[in-house]
Amino acid sequence: MKVFVVGASGAIGTRLVPQLLARGHEVVGTATSLERTEAVRALGAQPLVLDALDEDAVRRAVRAARPDAIVYQATALANLSDFKNFDRSFAQTNRLRTRGIDHAIAAARESGVRKLVAQSYASARYAREGGMVKSEDDRLDPTPVPAMRESFEAMRYLDRTVTQAGGIILRYGTFYGDPEDKMVDTVRRRLWPIVGDGGGVTSFIHLEDAAAATVLALEHDGPAIYNVVDDEPARIREWLPALADIVGAKPPRRVPRWLAKRFAGEAVVMMSTESRGASNAKAKRELGWTLRYPSWRQGFAAEYSARRKAPAVSSQPSARVS
Repeated sequence: MKVFVVGASGAIGTRLVPQLLARGHEVVGTATSLERTEAVRALGAQPLVLDALDEDAVRRAVRAARPDAIVYQATALANLSDFKNFDRSFAQTNRLRTRGIDHAIAAARESGVRKLVAQSYASARYAREGGMVKSEDDRLDPTPVPAMRESFEAMRYLDRTVTQAGGIILRYGTFYGDPEDKMVDTVRRRLWPIVGDGGGVTSFIHLEDAAAATVLALEHDGPAIYNVVDDEPARIREWLPALADIVGAKPPRRVPRWLAKRFAGEAVVMMSTESRGASNAKAKRELGWTLRYPSWRQGFAAEYSARRKAPAVSSQPSARVS
């Protein structure tokens, strides 16, 4: 197929394009600046500068490319650190998940594009009740904490709009595997504490595994929703000390809920203590997806062991989570 990838220069886009090409697809990949298109060109795709929030530009680009499929990976998640003001930090991504996806769907309909796959999110979104690991059929959190309401509503809109258009939603886990991510440095500096009992569950996914699932999703018909996560959802009190050990850091500090809420905000407290994880059983069964790293344990060791060194420990305690 000819695949139009919106956000091809991003963390997952740069893993997705080579896998699409290896599968025999032709790729047109967008970036937000001329400078970033060079990375797309180097991957072997046809590069294009595109603002996903410019409806006319999106329609013109899709009309000119005449793709068979659109993969929508547009976000603005680079260098996020302020989770206390969650919705404000995610405001641009929320626009891309609402207005942006509307533009992509309109362009697809106008140009007769029959396949649409879009990036969504799994961790922390499911209702904070019952079991700690949820399937796609379980309900989403009906009462998100106030700081996250706009962001959760934007993801609901994205999921609903794409599936109503006959497309496929991929609810990715928390990404890792990008050399430029700040997670290791934050853990090494002991700026990521265990809040309360650390009982919140995280579902991770390596970027290469996320890209592999995305390629497979293009070969299936929608509407559908898949959790794209690894096999081992884990509580923060389990995976955070393990990561600290892998990178040679001291164990993470422990912070009471009230202190974390004061300094890091209610979103961080919820994700640290109440968040549910996600099951990948449906994606593995229906997509025929095999993971390179079935567990974050293997993936963390493979990605971060080489970066092990003596930690630069902050002299002041912190409740900040980045």
